Amino acid sequence: MAKSPYGEGDLLIGGQWRPAADGRTYPVYDPATGQVVREVGAAGEQDARDAVDAAQAVADAWHRTAPRARADVLMRAFALMHQHQHALARLITLENGKAYRDAAAEVAYAAEFFRWFAEEAVRIGSSFGQAPAGGYRHVVIKQPVGVTAFVTPWNFPAAMATRKIAPALAAGCPVLLKPAPETPLTALAVAALLHEAGLPAGLLNVLPTDRAPETVAPWLTDERVRKFSFTGSTATGRALLAQAAGNVVNVTMELGGNAPFVVLDDADIDAAVRGAMDAKMRGGGEVCIAANRFYVHESVAAEFTEKFGAAMRAVKAGPGLAEGVTLGPMINPAAVEKISALVADAVTKGARVTAQGEIPQDGGWYYPATVLTDVPADAEMLHTEVFGPVAPLVTFTDEDEMVAAANATAYGLASYVFTRDLTRGLRLAERLEAGMVGLNRGLISDPAAPFGGVKQSGIGREGGREGIEAFLETKYVALEWPAV
Repeated sequence: MAKSPYGEGDLLIGGQWRPAADGRTYPVYDPATGQVVREVGAAGEQDARDAVDAAQAVADAWHRTAPRARADVLMRAFALMHQHQHALARLITLENGKAYRDAAAEVAYAAEFFRWFAEEAVRIGSSFGQAPAGGYRHVVIKQPVGVTAFVTPWNFPAAMATRKIAPALAAGCPVLLKPAPETPLTALAVAALLHEAGLPAGLLNVLPTDRAPETVAPWLTDERVRKFSFTGSTATGRALLAQAAGNVVNVTMELGGNAPFVVLDDADIDAAVRGAMDAKMRGGGEVCIAANRFYVHESVAAEFTEKFGAAMRAVKAGPGLAEGVTLGPMINPAAVEKISALVADAVTKGARVTAQGEIPQDGGWYYPATVLTDVPADAEMLHTEVFGPVAPLVTFTDEDEMVAAANATAYGLASYVFTRDLTRGLRLAERLEAGMVGLNRGLISDPAAPFGGVKQSGIGREGGREGIEAFLETKYVALEWPAV
C-alpha cells in the first residue's frame, strides 16, 4: 500500500497529520486475539473546533472548483482503492475482525461510492422556466450545503466512510469525519489515499477518538456545520437528533434494523438458503440490514431448517486472515455477551438450538453460527438486533398474520422475501414496512440505489441519486423578464 503521511497517534486536520491537542491516545484492538494493534490519537474539543476552522477555510474554493475536477479526484481515489484492495482488506480484518473475503468485498463496495458520485458530480443540474403568470422567469440552482460532519460505525469502516465522503465532496462540501473508536485505522488509510488522489488540504478532516461527546458536540453547536450524517444505533441517533435541532442542522441518519426474512410456501428453498446465508452471515451478522427474524411457511419449514442448519454448521470460524475462514470474531467482548444473553433468553422461553458451528477456543471474541427453532413471540431476539451470527426461525401459515408480526417493530430498514411468484413477492414487498426489500436476493446494498429506512430506522437516504441531493441546497431566483 502507498506510504501514508500519518504516524502513530495522529489525526488529520487541515491537511496535517498531528497528535490530539492534549496528547491523549487510546488503544485499538484485534478482535481475533484481544491484543492491542496500536495506539491512536484521541481527538477532543479543541481538535474538533480546529477541524471546523480548517474545513470552513476551504469551503468556498471547493464549491467553486469545477465539477469535473472534483469528479477526477474521486475517480483517482476509486482507482487507488482497487490498487490497494489487499492491504485495505487486511487492515479492515485486523481492526474489525471480519473474514478477509468479506473485507475484500467491502473495499470493492466502498470504492464504488467514489466512482458513482464522481459520475453524479457532473450531473448536478439547474432549471430555467417561465412563470405560469408570465412576466418573469424561474431559475432554480443547486448549491453545496456547506461544512458536513459525519459519525461512522465500526462494522463497515471503509464503506460507511466513503458512502458519506464521496457525495459530500462531489457536491462541493468539505468533510469532518469521526470514525468509530474500534476501527479508526481504515478511515485514516482512506484519507491517505484521497490525499494521494489530489484532494486539497482541509477538505477531509479525520478525528479518531474514544471520547465522542467532546468531539461531536462542538460540531453540532457550531453554526458553520450545516449537514450531519450518522450511522449507528437508534438510541444514539435520538440523542444526536436532539443536539442537531439546536441549530436546525440538516441531518441524515441510518439507524437500527430488525429485518424479517420471509420464506413463502412456493419459494425455491435452495435459493432461499443461499439468500439467508448472504443476508445473515455477511460480516458475521454484524450488519444493520442483516436478517434478524426468519418467518418460514410451515409447509417448507422442515426442508429450509435442515438445509439452512447444514450451511450454518459448515461455517468455518476463526481469525479473519486464516485460510478458508468465513466467520471472524465479534467486535468486542460486550458483543459476545449480548448475543449469548439473547440466545439464553430464547432458550429459557422454549426455543431450541438446532444447529451450531464451532469456534476457536484459544482466544478472541467469537460466537458460533447458530440456528434456533420454536422461537416464541416473547423472545427478546425477535424484538432487538442480534448483531451476530444467530438466526431465530418462526413458522407461519397465515400470510396476513406473518406480515403483522414482521411489521410489529419500531424499525423498518430492510426486509427479505423469497417466492417463485414475482407478483406475489412484489405485493408482499409493498406491505412490509421497510425502506429496502430483497426479493429473492440476500444482498441488497448498491451505491447506485438509495439506502435507508422508515420508522425509527432513520431519516433520509444514502447512495443513488438521492445520495448527492442530501448535500445540496435548492435556491430559487425570480428573474424579471420583460415582454418582447
